[in-house]
Amino acid sequence: MYIMADLGPYGKLGYKMYEHVLCTLKVDSNGVITVKPDFTGLKGPYRIETEGEKQELWKYTIDNVSSLAQPEEEEREQRVFKDLYGRHKEYLSSLVGTDFEMTVPGALRLFVNGEVVSAQGYEYDNLYVHFFVELPTANWSSPAFQQLSGITQTCATKSLGMDKVAYFSYPFTFEAFFLHEDESADALPEWPVLYCEVLSLDFWQRYRVEGYGAAVLPATPGLHTLMVSTWRPMELGTVAELRRFFIGGSLELEDLSYVRIPGTFKGERLSRFGLRTETTGSVTFRLHCLQQSRAFMESSSLRKRMQSVLDRLEGFSQQSSVHNVLEAFRRARRRMQEARESLPQDLVSPSGALVS
Repeated sequence: MYIMADLGPYGKLGYKMYEHVLCTLKVDSNGVITVKPDFTGLKGPYRIETEGEKQELWKYTIDNVSSLAQPEEEEREQRVFKDLYGRHKEYLSSLVGTDFEMTVPGALRLFVNGEVVSAQGYEYDNLYVHFFVELPTANWSSPAFQQLSGITQTCATKSLGMDKVAYFSYPFTFEAFFLHEDESADALPEWPVLYCEVLSLDFWQRYRVEGYGAAVLPATPGLHTLMVSTWRPMELGTVAELRRFFIGGSLELEDLSYVRIPGTFKGERLSRFGLRTETTGSVTFRLHCLQQSRAFMESSSLRKRMQSVLDRLEGFSQQSSVHNVLEAFRRARRRMQEARESLPQDLVSPSGALVS
C-alpha cells in the first residue's frame, strides 16, 4: 500500500507529475509489516522539494500511533522473526550447496585470476607473450589438470606518446596449494614466480626474442598490478643486428628460469659473467589473488602457525621491495658517474679557468 500526497498548486490537482510517495507499506506471507521509510523517531522530519513555477519545501513525519503490543504478541513476533531468519539461512545454504571445497588443515590455497594487459617499449612490431608460473619444489603443488603456462595472441602496436604499446587483454587463471610442514621459525617459504618471454613476428612469420622477465607473485590477497621489466641477450657487432633484422632469430635462453636463479641451481652464488644483455621494454600484468585456508577461521595453534607464515611472507616482500629500491639507486648513481666521466675535464673541474 502506498500513502501519497498531491503537492500540485491550486487548480492543478490530480496531475501525476505532482504526486509523491510518502510511505510504502508491505505485508508478507508471515504477517510481517514493513514500513519504508522508517518511523521518524529522533531523526527529524522527511523532506520533499517540488519543482515548478515556484520551488516548495514540504516536511512530514511518520509516527507509530498503534497501542503497545501485549507480551504474547511480542513473543509471537519473535517466533515469526526466528522462523523467517531460519528460512532465509536455509535458502542461502541451498544456493551454496554442500559441494563447497575446503582445504586440508595446514594448507593454503592460492587462486589467481590474471590478465596480460600490455607490452610497451619494444623495438619491433607484432608482439606476443609466452608466460608460465613456476612453483617452488618444496611444499607447493597444483592439480594435475592445471595449466600453468599460456601464450597470448599476436598484437600490433600503436603509438602512445614516445612508446609503442601492444594491448593484449589476455586472461588466465590458475590455482596452487601450499602445505606448511616445516615447524622451524626461521624457515622462509618460497613463493611462486611468474616468468614471461616477449617475442615478435615479421612478415615471413619468423620470430625474434624481444625480452625476458620475471616477478614474484604477490604474497597478499587483492588486486595487484605488476610491471615486469625485461632484457634480452645480445651479441656485439653490426653483423648480429643485421642478422636479427633480415634473417630473424637471435640469442635465446635454453632455460627461461635462468632469468632469475633457476630452481635446479644448488650452488651458493650464480655467476652471469660474460653474458651481455640489453634492456628492452616492460610487460604489464593485472592479478586478482585470493587465498583460502581453514586457519583464517580457526582460533588455534594452526591459525597462529599459518599467520606466522603469512607474516614472514609479507616481510619477505617488503625486504624485496627495499632491495629493488637500493638496486635502482645504485644503477642511477653508476649512470651519473659514467656521464660525469664522459664530460670534458675543464667542465667538470671546479678550478677550471673561465675564458671570455
